[in-house]
Amino acid sequence: MKAILYIGHGTRSKLGAAEAKSFMQRVIKRIDVPIQEVSFLELTEPPIEEGFQRCVDRGATEITVVPLFLLAAGHIKEDIPNVLREIGAKHPHVRVRMQNPFGVQAQILDAIVEIIRESAGEVTSRDALLIVGRGSSDPGIHAAFGEIADGIRDRLALKNVSVCYLAAAVPTLKQGLDTISQQGANRMIVLPYLLFSGLLLNEVKLNVRSRQKQGLNIIHTGTLSGHRVFEDIVIERASGKEAIHAATGH
Repeated sequence: MKAILYIGHGTRSKLGAAEAKSFMQRVIKRIDVPIQEVSFLELTEPPIEEGFQRCVDRGATEITVVPLFLLAAGHIKEDIPNVLREIGAKHPHVRVRMQNPFGVQAQILDAIVEIIRESAGEVTSRDALLIVGRGSSDPGIHAAFGEIADGIRDRLALKNVSVCYLAAAVPTLKQGLDTISQQGANRMIVLPYLLFSGLLLNEVKLNVRSRQKQGLNIIHTGTLSGHRVFEDIVIERASGKEAIHAATGH
């Protein structure tokens, strides 16, 4: 019997955890598969092991794992597959397929443009955009954000589009904000490249608020998951398309 196991990152933020669970529940209601369970890599209950076991207990013999991660870094390439291999060794009769993260694709870039316009109204070439990523030492992440920045720059005809990171990479959020503050832009738009609320989004909000108090015309867009396209992509992944590999090695 087929099952779907959703895996979120997890957060210490109650609001962020609630947003992630609400997002997954909306997706579950749109998919006609009887066995669907939610889980998290860290910090939020239930863990992956528990979600997987619930699928098995409900009769699953084939589990499609759908990670709710924007880009492929260490969690996607190593952490989640390692956990799934350990669990899979205990359930050799269960076939496990792990899907891709959201990645960089045109429909996401189109959605981000809509998110920016909903927050900032009409955008002109005199505005500056700062994209704030979670951060990673994985060089693939930096390449992906380069694609994202180029795609949004082209769609909005912006001259000043830059990227910074909240951890594990440079430029930092402070450095990114300092740079756009010195560009003489009409407005500064900060796009947190995050799916859900949490401590990282709070850091962005605090820094933006600090700059606003200094008299700068700066706003932030909030998180990404409120746009319908992200639900649609998860549903596509859950349907079994674009599997990365048989995560247990079977």
